[in-house]
Amino acid sequence: MTATNRPSAMKIVKPVARQCADLEERLRALPDDVTEQEDALFRSLIVTDLTPWQAEQVTTPPSVHESQREVLATHWHPEFVPMGLIRQRIEAMFPGREDQLIIPTQHNELTSWDGYTGVEVDCYSSGFNQKVQLLLHFESRRVAPAAPAAQVAHSHPDATGLTGPTHATPDGAPLPAHSLLSGDSTHTGAHTLCSMLAHTRKYRASQLYDYVRAVVRPDDNVAGPAVRETGADDDVLAFARLMTGKFSRLLETHDAAMPEDMIKNKLLRNFIDGLRGDWEDTFIDRVQAYLKAVKEQVKRRFPLDYFYRATEFIEEAHGLGGCVVIPHPEQFWPILLAEYDVDGYEVWNPQSSRYTEFLISVANRKNRGPGLSRREILVFMGDDCHLGEKTRPREQQDTEKAAREVGLQPAWDDPAVRKRLSLTGVSRASVIRDYRARLAG
Repeated sequence: MTATNRPSAMKIVKPVARQCADLEERLRALPDDVTEQEDALFRSLIVTDLTPWQAEQVTTPPSVHESQREVLATHWHPEFVPMGLIRQRIEAMFPGREDQLIIPTQHNELTSWDGYTGVEVDCYSSGFNQKVQLLLHFESRRVAPAAPAAQVAHSHPDATGLTGPTHATPDGAPLPAHSLLSGDSTHTGAHTLCSMLAHTRKYRASQLYDYVRAVVRPDDNVAGPAVRETGADDDVLAFARLMTGKFSRLLETHDAAMPEDMIKNKLLRNFIDGLRGDWEDTFIDRVQAYLKAVKEQVKRRFPLDYFYRATEFIEEAHGLGGCVVIPHPEQFWPILLAEYDVDGYEVWNPQSSRYTEFLISVANRKNRGPGLSRREILVFMGDDCHLGEKTRPREQQDTEKAAREVGLQPAWDDPAVRKRLSLTGVSRASVIRDYRARLAG
């Protein structure tokens, strides 16, 4: 280093040192109690009514695809966004559409659209000791509620009026997973499926509380790997513990007003993001990186024993005249090897796009050769759009998730993929036709 550049280096170091000192001072000054501002932030995150600017953001897509004639969307999540606003977005995006098959797949909750009902379920692949997910699709008439009123704990109507009755014990807890497939004759129609989903939904939501505990009371098994992965320092750890502790108290304070659909891991992410106006973005980014790493550790350790087996959901869906699709299978390779009796594979997904051509060839081979399934394997592509992401301020959106759109799967138009699909005559139009017929029975 020369004498001429030594002063400029010191000019860089001093502001950084001052920033560190300022950060430490601000962290020491943070109150342990929840502030009015933090309470207001939390309440704003659990409100499901959209403001005018949010509604406009939902109904105004960033691009229009005038030449797309068919819209096939069998894997997407409305979350808390009204179906009417979603319909406006789809109509604006695809003004030239001539045919469509659109089925929403909320996580562990039945939702409907134009005569079709769907759900994405969390379940357990016992042969591989791994949590997996399945898409269940139905004509809505097959899963209309038909349960005695005395056995319905509560109902969750969606925007189309379909309700999902759920079983509960007298204290409000879901019945144990193993008790609902015992041949009880009171579980008529889709009542058993709704009960299975209610149990799964409540158990899956409990992961948020495990996540919060792991941050507030860190141990070497969970927090240790997260610290090593992200390089989180004492300031990040102190801020994460304090603010997650406040978040925990806010969860308890507002429990009665919490919509069930809001009890998700990403609620903590959104809460921390809401603090950006008071803290440097780079610091919040470091906190979020650490929290995400902790979340992944918690998910890996989440007990699987209380999930239903994949075969139980498959049998229940087919028993009701529905169909089953394996979503983003490259994340769950073992489920392809299990020879489950399913109706289709999702060969492309924004999270799973590396092996599309290979997965198409797998489906083709299964259709040509003998196997346990008597059904032809159909090829699907899933946009995996989460509409709730589109209600967040643009600067706080997850860029990758925000880019997903209902019915937009670019792989259908990829030349290499189209060539592979053309060998068996598969297209959006053919899948819509064939799947619609299969759902009709």
